[in-house]
Amino acid sequence: MWTDDKTIYHIYPLGLCGAPLYNDGQQEHRIKTVLNFIPHLENLGVGGVYFGPIFESDKHGYDTRDYFKTDVRLGEISDFKEVFDALHQKGIKVILDGVFNHVGRGFWAFKDVVEKRWDSPYKDWFILNFDSDPYGVGFWYDCWEEHPELVKLNLKNQDVKRHIFDAVRFWIETFDIDGLRLDVAYCLDRGFMGELRHFAKGIKGDFVLIGEVLFGDYNLIVNDNMLDSCTNYENYKSLYSALNSKNLFEISYSLNRQFGPFEWCIYKGKHLMTFLDNHDVTRFKSILTDKELVSVGFALEFTSPGIPCIYYGSEWGIEGEKSHGDEALRPALDRPEFNDLTAYVKTLVGIRKSNAVFSFGGYRNLVEKNEALIFERRNENQRAIVGINIGGAVRLCHGELYGEFTDAFSGKKVSLSGDVELPAKSATVLIQNF
Repeated sequence: MWTDDKTIYHIYPLGLCGAPLYNDGQQEHRIKTVLNFIPHLENLGVGGVYFGPIFESDKHGYDTRDYFKTDVRLGEISDFKEVFDALHQKGIKVILDGVFNHVGRGFWAFKDVVEKRWDSPYKDWFILNFDSDPYGVGFWYDCWEEHPELVKLNLKNQDVKRHIFDAVRFWIETFDIDGLRLDVAYCLDRGFMGELRHFAKGIKGDFVLIGEVLFGDYNLIVNDNMLDSCTNYENYKSLYSALNSKNLFEISYSLNRQFGPFEWCIYKGKHLMTFLDNHDVTRFKSILTDKELVSVGFALEFTSPGIPCIYYGSEWGIEGEKSHGDEALRPALDRPEFNDLTAYVKTLVGIRKSNAVFSFGGYRNLVEKNEALIFERRNENQRAIVGINIGGAVRLCHGELYGEFTDAFSGKKVSLSGDVELPAKSATVLIQNF
């Protein structure tokens, strides 16, 4: 996949561009705000941008009205083409949100069912029961996780699949998009995902499908027949929890379970999307008990197996609490900021880009302590030693900490003779080329 060695940048357009909370029907050109971010993205070195929902919706984008129209609060198709073309010209690929499990109550086919009920030609596009009316539309319908504003689509219906696939073709041919992030992929019909893979890759061979998955065995949908990748929520939880509880065994166990050197490790060779936060969860800096560990968290993300994803603004330390509502996680921003944290993240992006071992190397724990962790990444050409320290300065020993290395941050030569010193609350990254 083209994503395997890239860093992805996640934008929630309705939030970043300052769109009204509800669709007011007023045509604006807010998506052009993203043009202000392109020099920042190029400077960071990201390889792709994942855009949250951009299609016409009732409110937050995950309640689609029309898969073939861009949201009027953000702009016209020509506005999006301008933005996406500008990204492509800089070598930055584009991933869009594919919300296929459900639509909004304003979706044109559902409105037809509300009007005509059992006489609607679209009644089989949904899962309905005309003998009850809990939602005040004249019938019961299946919805996503008891949210009546999100009407579940019947993805076994051939007309529904044809409609969605036609929309995917339209997005690829109109915008030249490079992939889709499938919303609530854990809810999607697996036969549908298999057909979508075959269809999309038949149009564009390197098209990427990434699923939103919160739990369970990722192998069930990340395989050669369905999706290319999915969100690694297991490591997300392990990472921030390990930092807050001063217990790095939690993240080291998770990484070893997923990618370690043993045959039973469950995701070895797979490239899952890693993240510190996103549009649905508390910002990383806000969730940390010790704010000084923000940079350490980024270092862990960028040196661990996976496809790192940065949520807009977190690279310069934006905060936001989920308990304050989704809007607190999705602020309007005119332009990016660049501070010491941003510079550190830029350095990590560069380290990952210039050292393939972090994208394609194996993973092995060397030293595990409550407040310190040393692990190795290795491929046929490189060996990397990564030291994570969330406590005071410490010197750790191990029988394999030998050889000549280059400090990835400073460029200085480092000679190891059985031990390594880890400064307080920091990450150490040493590279050895074969």
